[in-house]
Amino acid sequence: MKKIAILAISTILLTPSAYAREVKGANIPETLKAGSETLVLNGTGVRSKFFISVYVGCLYLKQKASDAKKIIAADEAMAVRLHIVSNLITPEKMEKITREGFEKSTGGKTAPIKTHIDNFVSTFKDGIKSDDVYDLIYTPGQGTKVYKNGKLKTSAAGLAFKKALFGIWLGSDPVQNSLKKGMLGS
Repeated sequence: MKKIAILAISTILLTPSAYAREVKGANIPETLKAGSETLVLNGTGVRSKFFISVYVGCLYLKQKASDAKKIIAADEAMAVRLHIVSNLITPEKMEKITREGFEKSTGGKTAPIKTHIDNFVSTFKDGIKSDDVYDLIYTPGQGTKVYKNGKLKTSAAGLAFKKALFGIWLGSDPVQNSLKKGMLGS
């Protein structure tokens, strides 16, 4: 029995960590699943407001890339993970900033995806707390699925919504330039 316990502990200690890094207390996995695809961590950044870290943003792609325009336009599996690291963010603040992000990302042309935006921001209404994890996973032909702490909250068909959503962080007028750079691995 003692040998089995020692073997089990040794296996755990010698197994490489599934996490690539820790950022602001958030464990960031090296890979993320998008349907049958395994995506790799492209980069991470921290969204901060008035010197307070709000969330860690992570970009996952099929293979590492740094061209934001190509990433936004690509019709291939990819994901953004938002790992909340502050208890100071409210659903109202997150909704406001997200809607502003969609406005910037689309150049004010949100009407064609308004229903999808409304459904997306509704995922914040049940509260946001430190250590909540939002996975925004795009799969070609299926659209974008939004998970909160591993549970499916909503989905949006089509490439147009994915482009607008990813444009919040990677577009020409992103929510925060340093966050964009980090997510692009710069």
